[in-house]
Amino acid sequence: MNKIGIIGIGMLGNAVALHLLDVGFQVTIFNRTKEKAIQLKEKGAIIATSPKDVAIKSELVIIIVKDANAVKEVSFENNGIIEGAHDGLIIADMSTIDPLESKQISERFLKNNINKLDIPVMGGPNVAISGELVMMASGDKKSFEQCRNTFEKIANKVFFLGGNGAAHSVKLAMNLQITMLALALSEGIMLVEKTNIDPKKFLEILNSTYFKTGMSENKAFKMIDGKYDATFTLKNLKKDIDTMLSSANSLELELPMLEKAKQVYDDAVNQGFGEIDYTGIIAYMKKINKK
Repeated sequence: MNKIGIIGIGMLGNAVALHLLDVGFQVTIFNRTKEKAIQLKEKGAIIATSPKDVAIKSELVIIIVKDANAVKEVSFENNGIIEGAHDGLIIADMSTIDPLESKQISERFLKNNINKLDIPVMGGPNVAISGELVMMASGDKKSFEQCRNTFEKIANKVFFLGGNGAAHSVKLAMNLQITMLALALSEGIMLVEKTNIDPKKFLEILNSTYFKTGMSENKAFKMIDGKYDATFTLKNLKKDIDTMLSSANSLELELPMLEKAKQVYDDAVNQGFGEIDYTGIIAYMKKINKK
């Protein structure tokens, strides 16, 4: 497959598109905010007038939008993807959505003779730009194999997990991890600071043990320095927490720690911290501790 469409040019979509252009794919893009497409047009991307237009021009269409409602809008509403359906078209959804809704969307595509794959990823724009994401994929195995070469250009690790919805389940579980890690690092940093210990020494010790994480080795130092340049906003993580809990509810599963974390992230967004990086949750915690 050489003709790739991308619908949704946020931070992640932009980076994926730039990388695919760099490695030689023909990329057609659509975004409701047309200004976001200018850089990609200058790099050689084709600007489509609608999701329908993207589908007509593409063999594989990758959707990277906010939530399940946005996926359904670009897929099934006026000038949506299904109106541009043609033989061989495959859809791949990189958005973070509820697994049950993913299955329902896949079934609706299948009624229009289109196979949809789930391909959520771990890693932000900073790694997407060089094709070093980690991808979780699920859906029709034959369609996945047709797209494997493209996916392996986007991600340096690709895990196929089975039928539709499976990849989104794992993606939510992964985002649950970063939810908790950001809180744990924030509270650990604040605890040692309050006792007049250099928090960077705390990180040095933490990172010399098997409790270390990529977050503690990289982003935690920026947290100490108050640098919260967003690769994944706090507001978007809060949205994903809501999706995690909705999914858990449909499974009749209680996640008490996540319920408590939701309260913290909700308060942080309500107090104006939503547009910074999710690790900026420490800024909210520092604010409430000054009361």
